[in-house]
Amino acid sequence: MAEQTTLDSLLEMGFDRNRAEKAVAHTGNQGIERAMDWLMEHEGDPDIDEPYVPPVGNVLGGTGGCDPQQPSPAAQTAAEGTDPATDGSDQMIHDGDTKRPMTEEEKREQIKRLEELMRVKQEERRERERAEEVDREKQRRRQGQELLQVKQKLQEDEMKKMVDLRQREKNDDKMAKQRVRDKIARDREERALKFGGGSSSTALTSPSAEGPPSSPPSQGPPPAKKDYNECRIQVRMLDGSALTSVFKAQEPLAAVRVYVQMNGNAPEGQDFTLLSPYPRRVYTELDMEKPLQELGLVPSAVLVVAKK
Repeated sequence: MAEQTTLDSLLEMGFDRNRAEKAVAHTGNQGIERAMDWLMEHEGDPDIDEPYVPPVGNVLGGTGGCDPQQPSPAAQTAAEGTDPATDGSDQMIHDGDTKRPMTEEEKREQIKRLEELMRVKQEERRERERAEEVDREKQRRRQGQELLQVKQKLQEDEMKKMVDLRQREKNDDKMAKQRVRDKIARDREERALKFGGGSSSTALTSPSAEGPPSSPPSQGPPPAKKDYNECRIQVRMLDGSALTSVFKAQEPLAAVRVYVQMNGNAPEGQDFTLLSPYPRRVYTELDMEKPLQELGLVPSAVLVVAKK
């Protein structure tokens, strides 16, 4: 029988009997090539070496549709003492209308052809697996590049948002500083106009135009305490330089700090505080909101810049 020939050929080629029986059974006894293909495709199965158990009522070389109560033709022949596959010979070969056993040389030639066929199929399988591996690697790289591009796009968008936010903050800070500068400029103009008018009126009523001054009275009430509306502040910087300006008595101490920030030579963004040397007093954030007159800095005072 062809099935027994296929099984014997697989065994002579070095395949395990259990695997060979499985290959013959699962391929429906369709030849040695189909059996070898099945073995190569399933050699990595976890259950490939588990014992092969044929279906009930069927044995290797029999028909799967036999009645389980009736013995198969192979079993009947075995009971009679003859081999259903070879009739006493290992393998048979057709010679015209008769069958004769294969010689040892023919067996070796057949096994050699089968081994060469198996080698070719294994090489084809390896080439196919290499091609599939190349395709998988190309797909993996393509997916990696797409993922990298997505990450770069997200990073660029996030960086753009951060740049826009910093630019807005910078513009807001610039506008705030410009408002402070404008306020200081307006205050200076008001003080200049005020002092300019006072000086001209004083010039019109100067004592030199009227004549020699009269002698002051020897006695009289003490002069009333003057209510100052402005004060002159000198600020000593960290490097020893000094800034001097005139402020309104009701302006908060924060105006002096802003003036120092705008006109001093301290690095931008450096935080500092102000203090009075005599008597020593360090002004806090609460003091920054208090008027200069309330802090006792009118009509003039000296302040010192100190690092926080």
